[in-house]
Amino acid sequence: MRTHVLLALLALSTLPARVLAADAPPPDVKEVSVTALPEYPGKEVLMLTVEYPPGGADPVHRHDAHGFIYVLEGSIVMGVKGGKEVTLMPGQSFHEGPDDIHTVGRNASKDKPAKFVVFLLKEQGKPPVIPVD
Repeated sequence: MRTHVLLALLALSTLPARVLAADAPPPDVKEVSVTALPEYPGKEVLMLTVEYPPGGADPVHRHDAHGFIYVLEGSIVMGVKGGKEVTLMPGQSFHEGPDDIHTVGRNASKDKPAKFVVFLLKEQGKPPVIPVD
């Protein structure tokens, strides 16, 4: 795993509990791949899997990237600042733009885990996750 990706993911998973939504358990984030896009110099696609434990949630953050989420298992609630919260089931997707602040990201269930894939179209060398106060 690239060092900058590992450090950003580590920072996300170790933020103080007060930053996590309702002191929820943090997600388990794993890098699947990073692919440079030669047709788009300086751009890459970072693919991640994210698993929310039961009751799990993300801290408020942004990506400075186009983020595409595809739900594999369970159900998740997603939302960006100024937008409506949506509940997504397996096979459904969600998009975040580079200027969006991801204010809601959580497991819709307190009993079952949820898993999804994230594709980030981003600039090479930029962190994948930027915490927001």
